[in-house]
Amino acid sequence: MSKKKRKNYIGNIAALVLTIAAVLLLVWVARGLVPTKIDDVAAETEATTEAITAATTSATTVSTDATTEATTESEPAEPTVEEQALEILSGMTLREQVYQLFIVRPEQITGSSEKLTEAGSDFEEGLEAYPVGGIAMFSENIVDREQTEEMISDMQSYSTLGLFIAVDEEGGTVARIGNNSAMGTTSFPSMKTIGNTGDTGEAYNVGYTIGTEIMELGFNLDFAPVADVDSNPDNTVIGDRAFSTIADIAAEMVAAAVEGFSDSGILCTLKHFPGHGDTSTDSHLGYTELDKSIDELWETEFVPFASGIEAGADLVMVGHISVPQVTGDDTPASLSSTMISILRDDLGFSGLIITDSMQMEAITDRYTSAEAAVMAIKAGVDIILMPENLEEAANGIIEAVENGEISEERIAESVLKILETKIESGIIG
Repeated sequence: MSKKKRKNYIGNIAALVLTIAAVLLLVWVARGLVPTKIDDVAAETEATTEAITAATTSATTVSTDATTEATTESEPAEPTVEEQALEILSGMTLREQVYQLFIVRPEQITGSSEKLTEAGSDFEEGLEAYPVGGIAMFSENIVDREQTEEMISDMQSYSTLGLFIAVDEEGGTVARIGNNSAMGTTSFPSMKTIGNTGDTGEAYNVGYTIGTEIMELGFNLDFAPVADVDSNPDNTVIGDRAFSTIADIAAEMVAAAVEGFSDSGILCTLKHFPGHGDTSTDSHLGYTELDKSIDELWETEFVPFASGIEAGADLVMVGHISVPQVTGDDTPASLSSTMISILRDDLGFSGLIITDSMQMEAITDRYTSAEAAVMAIKAGVDIILMPENLEEAANGIIEAVENGEISEERIAESVLKILETKIESGIIG
């Protein structure tokens, strides 16, 4: 409302009040109720003045509120996260979209046979050629605090969209940072030890402390917590990395750890779906099978994953574990549309789905990098972790889109989720 209209509006209100007062005065005169004492006249005048003032104040308030509302309505609304992501997506080529689907080691960007501890011009050039969505750092890349912070800062400065900077920091034996005394971070015992305390506060503290400390270094994604149930004594890959041999206890601990990670601001990952705790072989070394029915999975393996998903986990890592009783064949879960659909539809996970490392022999013994990458995307995976050959994997997906095997909409679906996650977590400012 303009100042002129507001002034006229207030004036009209005041005039109306004065008219009403005059009418009342005439009525009083007719009835012989006109006050005869000066004090009474003063009182009546004061009352009338108060009424006019109150009415004017009320009118001013209404007018001001209306003006504020009008101003608010005229201001352009902030774009939503989805709108921001869609705008970025609309400016990306197919090749740029496909490379967003990968998180790789820093050496896969430069082609170096030596483990990188700094990101110089060769990394900048490599990232321009292979604009991946993220980098996973390992113990060999992490020397001390200053070097780690500088390397991460440099890598981020070369990326136009911002990078996921990931690490395996579970606590216990798998702690690329915590087990390096030069990093000055907290060293935790095994998650089995944490689980044995029966105190979910301890699990929360693990998530919160690890998350806080690695964020200070520049990391934004942790491949933790482990959501497996250590239910097979012959298992060689999980063991004390799991919180418990009992599904319900593991579930409580996993949920608390996820809450801790979330409160620290770090993105976290449940692993290794559908569950690696009751396998007798290691998927790093070859074919790995989980010989269980879907009902048995719901009774044990899925329990911690369901709990962690409900607690707000950002990612779920799918293992290269074959579940023939469920899928009807020996396709690894990471490449199986059946297992990915169970994770999405039955467990209700709407976040990012990432494969375990594609350099594991459970994959490389049976598939080329291109075959595995195409199968993973067709199955519904969003992010492919460390293919054996990055360029071959990316080109395989691009060719699959160009020949109609994978739709452009399917690629855009995952890229949009990735961009939204980066915006929400501040990776894209």
